[in-house]
Amino acid sequence: MKTALSIVLIVLGINLVSAQSTSNRGLEIAKLAEQADLGFGSSIVELKMTLKNKNGQLSERYLSTKTLELTKDGDKSLIVFNSPKDVKGTATLTFTHKVGSDDQWLYLPSIKRIKRISSNNKSGPFVGSEFAYEDLSSQEVEKYSYKFIDEKGSFLRVEQDPVDPKSGYTKRLVTYNKDKGYRIEKVEFYDRKNALLKTLTYSEYKLYKNKFWRAGSFNMVNHQTHKETLLQFSDYDFEQNLREADFTEVALKRAGK
Repeated sequence: MKTALSIVLIVLGINLVSAQSTSNRGLEIAKLAEQADLGFGSSIVELKMTLKNKNGQLSERYLSTKTLELTKDGDKSLIVFNSPKDVKGTATLTFTHKVGSDDQWLYLPSIKRIKRISSNNKSGPFVGSEFAYEDLSSQEVEKYSYKFIDEKGSFLRVEQDPVDPKSGYTKRLVTYNKDKGYRIEKVEFYDRKNALLKTLTYSEYKLYKNKFWRAGSFNMVNHQTHKETLLQFSDYDFEQNLREADFTEVALKRAGK
């Protein structure tokens, strides 16, 4: 006859195995998504950013993004605003790291200075948009712990909890499409109070080089401020052979001039 203690231990053991199972499957999905996108090398893309305030008023900005793929560490990216005049020349350089805080710098043309973004400010808004500075980092597997949530047809939902204690989020719920190279379809962001803060929806996907899925549209909706930011991308250029020398503080300042 099983004692009450033995029954409790059995239940605890079952729950532990179940937690390990959901964690392992969530991690496996994230790794499959990462593997599917390996090998693009570098890319350049032009895009339009449309800001919508809570009253529905719109404003537009135009910018370009360069990305360099690195395998030993996270990717590097350089974002430069081309218009309108009040933000022209503003530029952001991001070095994503698999482990530890990312490095980010902001060039402000009005004072012709580079400002390092501290890890305490990563949750702040990126140039007035609904994207945070930490949203600019490449999605390295090591930056999160994982829990598989559910599967509906080709869509897999995984909870990702940031490892960085200074993240502005307690968790992200990420929806992957397993039939389309495990590309991301939607991300739901939860704030430090574990309340739904934002939803990012990916759409208008195109397949490049018969392997790399890239969304033509990112729509970030802030459920708490009722503001939105829409990013619309032109065709990606994967043929520029960018180098690490294109992603330095010198390159950041040069890009902003």
